[in-house]
Amino acid sequence: MNRVEEWSVESDFAGLRLDQAVNQKYKEISRTLAQEMIKNGEILINGESTKPGQKLKGGEAVRIAIRCEEKESNIAATPLDFKILYEDKYIIAIDKPVGLVVHPGAGKEKTTVVSAILGHTKLSPIGAPTRPGVVHRLDKDTSGVMVLAKTREAHRRLSEAFSGRELEKEYLAIIQGHIVNRKGRIEVAIERDKIHRQRMKATSADKGRMAISLFEVVEYLEGATLIKVKIMTGRTHQIRVHMAYTGHPLLGDTTYGSKRLPNHAKHFLHSSRLVFQHPITGKQVELAAPVPEEFAQALSELRSSARAT
Repeated sequence: MNRVEEWSVESDFAGLRLDQAVNQKYKEISRTLAQEMIKNGEILINGESTKPGQKLKGGEAVRIAIRCEEKESNIAATPLDFKILYEDKYIIAIDKPVGLVVHPGAGKEKTTVVSAILGHTKLSPIGAPTRPGVVHRLDKDTSGVMVLAKTREAHRRLSEAFSGRELEKEYLAIIQGHIVNRKGRIEVAIERDKIHRQRMKATSADKGRMAISLFEVVEYLEGATLIKVKIMTGRTHQIRVHMAYTGHPLLGDTTYGSKRLPNHAKHFLHSSRLVFQHPITGKQVELAAPVPEEFAQALSELRSSARAT
């Protein structure tokens, strides 16, 4: 059973976000875990559910159902048919293929990144039953480097590294059209679209969560551009929303206004490089993954078309 804590918020915590305050008050609860608990209704303010970003004033009655033991995952293992880039007893990093979701969601997918890894090894129970070991996610149609945790401590430390921007995340993307600036910084807040709930959208800083992306042109193609993107934050659909904001959505990303490339994936986004400090040993880990075959084929076709014109 969970241990229930009642906390009357001291004035020292006034002005802090709820997830920050919970992390500072209860050291065993990382900010990432606090956010998950708040969304699940395991942390209440004055008896009511709220949001992780709720600002505290002091004096609130906070009720926390602290997880004494995380739930066991009931996900059935499936065959692992993608490449493992790195593995030890604390973490596992993979080259995620296009078309595979990370964990079961509303679609009740049975074959996921998590189910495949569970067929190979154990994952941290944090996030169970549906998201054991998951510290960050890639969209279904995004490929490339992804790291998961195998122990609780590794999970908590990795989560803090991701939320604290203590790592390098680099992507390759094919965007529609020829972007004029060869380099740029996009600093635009993002929020969920209230009408189309599966979409995110650019918004004002007071309404959404700030997101920062740095892009650089790698190559101009026929009606498209290959770019390299480093993200300083990890918002949902961040690169997709930011590039659409510039007027150059990811090629094939019809969700954000692009046209489809015939006979190819929905969009072209690849997590090409991830650099971080190992959560337990502290050593630097640098991981890279080549673009998948379909991405490479699309590049080849677009290069051929550019040479022919």
